[in-house]
Amino acid sequence: MKNIKKKKINAAILIIGNEILSGRTQDLNVSFLSVWLNKNCGISVEEVRIIPDSEKKIIKNIQNLKGRFNYVFTTGGIGPTHDDITAISMSKAFKTKYEYHKEAYSILEKYYGKKNFNDGRKKMSKMPRGSSLIYNPSSAAPGFIIKNVFCLPGVPSILRSMITNVEKYLKKGLIIKNKSINVHTVESDISKELTKIQKKYLRKVDIGSYPFFRLGRIGVSIVLRSSIKKKLDSCFFDIKKMIKKKKLKVFKN
Repeated sequence: MKNIKKKKINAAILIIGNEILSGRTQDLNVSFLSVWLNKNCGISVEEVRIIPDSEKKIIKNIQNLKGRFNYVFTTGGIGPTHDDITAISMSKAFKTKYEYHKEAYSILEKYYGKKNFNDGRKKMSKMPRGSSLIYNPSSAAPGFIIKNVFCLPGVPSILRSMITNVEKYLKKGLIIKNKSINVHTVESDISKELTKIQKKYLRKVDIGSYPFFRLGRIGVSIVLRSSIKKKLDSCFFDIKKMIKKKKLKVFKN
């Protein structure tokens, strides 16, 4: 059997919620999803947007993102309250009917019991026609998939419990590996050298420099990212050679 060469697969994340924009709630989902997607599936998150609970803005952003990225992940807005409008907005974005999903309805009715299965809870089983479910082992209410858009809850603990049920729907891409080194210097002192090294590894390795100040020490963290291990190792060797030549002190922690 021939080895299938993996391609670069990208994604965007759309965070939906007034509470995020107001600062009342801190988003924890972007970093988790970005790391999980790359580590488990080789999918690179290339864009993140945060928008309010606005039907027009959800529709506009989904119509823009779904054609530009292999996958789009949304978080928030699939609960039982009046401002949970992600599902109906998705239906309009994809021009399909907004209706009860039979399996989702059955799951929630069984979870809550017929007596306590009120209109708000029933609402969580409504989604675009043709959606596939993302099962929820924490609180039963499923997320859903429509085309290349994955709609997940905003509560981080629930999202994390559901994420393994997403993997089977995703095509695997190139996993991005990284290496880093912390040095006692300022960015301006190494910018010229980093520019030369970056040109040498253009489109093969991404080099980032991030200044820090901790425990009274000023330094720069140099981070290398690439899907090609040999190039990553070679670039890292060049970085260490540059550091040695400039006689810079390396921080171990």
